[in-house]
Amino acid sequence: MSFQPPQGELTLLAGSANTTLARRIAQELGVRLTPCEAHYFSDGNVFVRILENVRGRDCYIVQGVHQPVNNNFVELLFWIDALRRASAQHVTAVIPYFSYAKGDKKDEPRVSIRARVCADAIEAAGADRCLMMDLHSPQIQGFFHIPVDHLYARYVMCDHIKTLQIPNLAVCSPDIGFAKSASAYANYLGVPVVIGNKTRRDHTERAEVLEVIGDVKGKNVLIVDDFTISGGTLIAMADVLAKRGANDIYAAVSHGALAKGVAPRVAASRIKLLFMTDTIEPHQDPLPPNVQIVSVARLFAEAIRSIHDRTSVSQLFPEEQSGPVAGAP
Repeated sequence: MSFQPPQGELTLLAGSANTTLARRIAQELGVRLTPCEAHYFSDGNVFVRILENVRGRDCYIVQGVHQPVNNNFVELLFWIDALRRASAQHVTAVIPYFSYAKGDKKDEPRVSIRARVCADAIEAAGADRCLMMDLHSPQIQGFFHIPVDHLYARYVMCDHIKTLQIPNLAVCSPDIGFAKSASAYANYLGVPVVIGNKTRRDHTERAEVLEVIGDVKGKNVLIVDDFTISGGTLIAMADVLAKRGANDIYAAVSHGALAKGVAPRVAASRIKLLFMTDTIEPHQDPLPPNVQIVSVARLFAEAIRSIHDRTSVSQLFPEEQSGPVAGAP
């Protein structure tokens, strides 16, 4: 009889939202993807099925919540339920992009706190743990009664950017809210940081950049943010930076949730290169030459291995252990 570890055999499954990323994670882990299938019927119903025995296994289902958001979220719930009913010993929901993280508060009358509703649903479906990347609001971890491991894309991004050897670089936060994360980018790169003053007047996803706090004249600037949908903030920020005398302008976002028609706007913008991770697939338009994809598959694989081996996920981010940083795993 072969020895089975107490936590069960590591088993990785791919939902329909992140098949490419899941394959890359499997390659990094040195495991095969467990065969499964998701079928969408003509009336919109989704059917999921695991095609082999997972009884007693430590299961990880990779399924992001991006466009089509509601289809992907419901499919995630069904995968969790299927694994639980198939007697998996432990079920971890690996959610590379959790779109509803933007709905983290009741800032208007008579609105839903959508992230909390989603957290309750994931728990009710039977997940034992969640693994996510760059939540829009790190406090969303507190919406769950199960452990949530929070990964940061900035280390992977910065390592890639360092290889480009961009001289006289400064990091720019598009608004005050992202200033702390932008400072972390700047510290890791060893460069100064400047901050934009941005406002949104409604729900149209149009941002207006009012000012830049800090000197960018003669500098190459890297705009950083957690996600972009319309590209409006990045493009508007790039225009303001150019008017303030910046040279080459780059941008880096963890999640490139580009809406239809945005890719051509990015191509025509002042942004020399836009770096995005592979947490979202497929994109609604072909990506232009000035967009580069930086894979986070190895980071997810290392986190999954740490969870499976019952070691600390925070060891992946040694810088985060030096002080109390909000959202540190």
